[in-house]
Amino acid sequence: MNVLATSMLALMLLSGQTDARKLVTAIVQKIERADYEGDRAALKRLHDELAPYVADHEFGSRVLYWRGFSLWRRSLNGFNDGADPKELEDDLQQCVVDFKAAGARDPGLLDAKGGAASCMVNNSFLIMSSDRDRSRKLFQESIALLDEALAGAPDNPRLLWVQGTNQFYSREGGAQERAMATYERGLALARKQKNGTADPLDPTWGEPELLMNLAFANLHKSTPDLDAAKRYAESALALVPYWHYVRDNLLVEIQKARSSH
Repeated sequence: MNVLATSMLALMLLSGQTDARKLVTAIVQKIERADYEGDRAALKRLHDELAPYVADHEFGSRVLYWRGFSLWRRSLNGFNDGADPKELEDDLQQCVVDFKAAGARDPGLLDAKGGAASCMVNNSFLIMSSDRDRSRKLFQESIALLDEALAGAPDNPRLLWVQGTNQFYSREGGAQERAMATYERGLALARKQKNGTADPLDPTWGEPELLMNLAFANLHKSTPDLDAAKRYAESALALVPYWHYVRDNLLVEIQKARSSH
């Protein structure tokens, strides 16, 4: 093959890869929107739409991450909307598979460990009454995986979001206060990091989610702070006005609590 033909082939391959990256980026944007909108059917469909790009040598790890993310959020939305527990468990098991595959492809992608840890702890909660031994094993593996991720990226706001949730439901003394502090630290880091340039396929979410969890925590802590809960929920909606859970569930719950006081 002569030099000109070789150059043309290289350009064609590069163009094809660029087109694939654009298509994947567009799917990822749809996944993030579907998550906020609570569109579980779209999250499943978009998970499947990413399948052809898993083998890509350049960004396949990110494809696997977003496949895991789509089912993670499909399950979390399902918890909020009363979905079939078997369907939730299937999603939680598959998102762990996807996240672990992403981490195996790129060990530096510690967000994948955090996602897997969250899926495991949610599955542990889901099956607690039906299979205590497996539930305990999942919980222990989840904590170990999250600890590994935090050791490598202690300032990752998305990992802190997962850690704060675990802390909030812990039975240890002062757990809720530690969770709130973790959320606040994560929020400050998310705001600091969001203006940096990043690959659009890298996970950068976090600020709205941390605001949401601060609203939830202020509503449900032992001594509720309903004004703070409302303020944080409204701040989350200011960033994501179409967020189904915050708009239609959490803020309504906060307003009912305020009305009864």
